[in-house]
Amino acid sequence: MSRYTGPKWRQSRRLGISLSGTGKELARRPYAPGDHGQNNRRKLSEYGVQLREKQKLRFMYGLNERQFANLFDRAGKIKEGKQGVNFMILLERRLDNLVFRLGLATTRPQARQLVNHGHILVDGKRVDIPSYEVKVGQVVSVREKSKNLTIIQGAIESVVGRPAFVSFDADKLEGSLTRLPQREELEPDIDETLVVEYYNQF
Repeated sequence: MSRYTGPKWRQSRRLGISLSGTGKELARRPYAPGDHGQNNRRKLSEYGVQLREKQKLRFMYGLNERQFANLFDRAGKIKEGKQGVNFMILLERRLDNLVFRLGLATTRPQARQLVNHGHILVDGKRVDIPSYEVKVGQVVSVREKSKNLTIIQGAIESVVGRPAFVSFDADKLEGSLTRLPQREELEPDIDETLVVEYYNQF
C-alpha cells in the first residue's frame, strides 16, 4: 500500500484525530466527512477499532504500510519494555519526526520535505533519508546555505514548545535527542495496545 496522498483534513476527520497536530481540522466540523458523517452512529467492530488506531498512528507519522509493519516487527525484537511503547519510540527517532519536534518545520510532511531536499545535517553530514534513525546524542542541524529559508524561519518563530527529550540551540539552528522519550511524553490520543492487538491477529 502506498503512502496516502489525498486530503489530509478529510483523513483527520475520518479518524477523529488531528494528524497535523494543530487541531484545526476538527475545530469546525468534528465529525466524519460525507453527507452522513454527522449522523453516522454505526458502532465499529473490535477489529474496526484496532484498525482505526493503527491508521491513526500510521497517518500521523506518514509511513506506508510496509514501512510501518517492518518497524513494528523491529520493535518486537527489542528485549526491554513493551512492544507498543518501543514501536512509538522508534517512530519518534525518525529523522523527519525529530526535525518536526525540534521546531524546524511546522508539520511532519514539511519536515520530510526538508530532509529529502538535503537541508538537514546529522553530525555535520547531509542525510536525505527521512527514515534515518537518530541516536541519542547525535546533533541534527540545518545546512549553512539553508538557514535563511523562509519555511524554516517561519517554523522557528511559531514554535510554542518542544518536548523534554530534545534540546535546541536557536542561534545555531541545531538540536539533539538527549534521551529516549517516556510513554507519557508521546501521543496521548493513541492507544498502542490496540495497534499491537491488530498485528497479533496475523
